[in-house]
Amino acid sequence: MTKGNGKISRKGIDQLDPERELPESDEPSSEQPGTQEDRAQAATAPTNEFEAQIEKLRAENGAYLDRLARLQAEFDNFRKRAAREQQEYREYALAEALKLLLPILDSLDRALKTGASSAEDFRSGIDLIDRQFHDVLAKLGVEPVPAKGIAFDPNIHQAVQMIPTTEVPENYVVEELLRGYKLRDRLLRPAMVLVAQNPGR
Repeated sequence: MTKGNGKISRKGIDQLDPERELPESDEPSSEQPGTQEDRAQAATAPTNEFEAQIEKLRAENGAYLDRLARLQAEFDNFRKRAAREQQEYREYALAEALKLLLPILDSLDRALKTGASSAEDFRSGIDLIDRQFHDVLAKLGVEPVPAKGIAFDPNIHQAVQMIPTTEVPENYVVEELLRGYKLRDRLLRPAMVLVAQNPGR
């Protein structure tokens, strides 16, 4: 093959042997046996792992929902049982209070059936019933609200009228018109009172 002016001559081309094999390259081929299969397996592995995680999360979610349903059922049963017990306690407490009031009713019935010989006897019977009633209230935890002679307290007193006076200190209760009561620390009814107002102050 001859070269002239940087060109390959026709004669040189004809002398090339088409049957002659080109020498193999020493560089490794980019396509290695099994590479495509390995890539497919590598791509499939994360998918299988994600699917396994999803199934695990589904199973855990189902277990949590089942547990939640059981807890809700238990709470509903507890709420119903507590309401029933509370109602039974109220009925029991009411029954016990009524038992304490029955002797007073008996005394009133006897007083009505037995005619008093005098006004004094009638008054004595009323006093006895009054003491019985207050004893029952004390057993139930009901106490009268203190009023006359103490400073006016809007938490337990209800002022009906201001009374000008110099005999009682300013804003002190002069008279109790209607007795107030409290159940332990809870006010049932405020005392209706007259309150002192010192003239000129």
